[in-house]
Amino acid sequence: MEELSRILTVFFFCTFFFVKVGVPMAFFMFKSSFIKVFVVSCAGGITGNIIFTNLSATLLKWMDAYKRRINKDHKRQVFTRSTRRFVRIKQRFGLTGIALITPLISQPIGAFFAEKFFKDKKKVIVYLSVSVMLWSLLLYFILLFFHDQLQSWGLI
Repeated sequence: MEELSRILTVFFFCTFFFVKVGVPMAFFMFKSSFIKVFVVSCAGGITGNIIFTNLSATLLKWMDAYKRRINKDHKRQVFTRSTRRFVRIKQRFGLTGIALITPLISQPIGAFFAEKFFKDKKKVIVYLSVSVMLWSLLLYFILLFFHDQLQSWGLI
């Protein structure tokens, strides 16, 4: 029962906050077991990608219909610092760039912007899922090899 609660906790955190909380939590909860860390963190991240990509598509359709209904298409769009950053990443690196930074920021935000800029849902989900797997491998090995140094710096 305790193991199931650990798995569900890691799964939940990987669904929302993959790099910041999910994988480090998995690393310490599963005592560096590669298979458990990789499978549970990737399952949580990929599930989050699927859920938030579909949710974002629905939200974007709803927002577009709402704007058309009240005729707000003619007004200027307001760009914030973070929106400009995402547009720059989209222009320079495309879907690959957005997919690579998605686990760093959070799954819902990255899925929203990927779905907003690239309408092919299957392609978005595949790119985000591959990114989750790559980040999981990278973070696991960083935590494994540099665990002592990170602990001495007070980061863990």
